[in-house]
Amino acid sequence: MLHTPIGKIVKSNSHIDYVCQVFGVGETPLPPTPEDYCFGAFVAVELETTSGAGATLVGLIYNTLLMNPEFGALGPRLSPRNEVEIFSPDYLAETATLLGVISIGWLDAAGRAHQGVPALAATVNCPVRPLAPDEVIDFHADKNGQPQLRYAPQLLAQNHALVAPLLLAVLDRLGELFPQSRGRLAVMRNNVAWKSIVQPAG
Repeated sequence: MLHTPIGKIVKSNSHIDYVCQVFGVGETPLPPTPEDYCFGAFVAVELETTSGAGATLVGLIYNTLLMNPEFGALGPRLSPRNEVEIFSPDYLAETATLLGVISIGWLDAAGRAHQGVPALAATVNCPVRPLAPDEVIDFHADKNGQPQLRYAPQLLAQNHALVAPLLLAVLDRLGELFPQSRGRLAVMRNNVAWKSIVQPAG
């Protein structure tokens, strides 16, 4: 099970919408690769609680932003990039990769999965890590081992252009993890895909 953080929470846009800054070179022994924080990836946000009992938000990566102070600077380059890394490492630290993470549920202290809007919120510097495939299965499986998506209406209610592609990516991922339910998931996927085409046109 992978528990290596890929970044940390740096701000929030709402109770369920967070911004995660991806760790760069020098901030962690093994910096994450772009594959670790791709669009539609499931992540866990480890919460800090006063009781000491662990609780974890479950979220989806829905957006990526690149922060680069060098953009728009038209002055001459005094040093090549490889020399800047040696003599001015703080300058490179000003660049950052930011991820939009939307919370879709949580895991309580006993590890039980709950889908929907969590009562607790993350705080600044909470670590963010990828969810392992078995954790994604446990989060979605009902008592009969069938996938449930009680958070789908929560996603569709967001006024964001990437929500429909996000839900399609989730359904594709669940189709791989729940092969016995591919038929049901395909019906839902077709419905979401159709609405994503018809609603903007209407």
